[in-house]
Amino acid sequence: MEVLLVGLILFLLFGGKKLPELTRGIVNFMKEFRAGLKEGSPEDNK
Repeated sequence: MEVLLVGLILFLLFGGKKLPELTRGIVNFMKEFRAGLKEGSPEDNK
């Protein structure tokens, strides 16, 4: 339910044309962030 509400708010704020661009950017950020966490993990350095 919360995801739907957040999606609706984003749609109202950014409009239908910008929303796919925004979601792609968020997904790419999350992928890079997770990859960075794996690379910088202290367990790997031991």
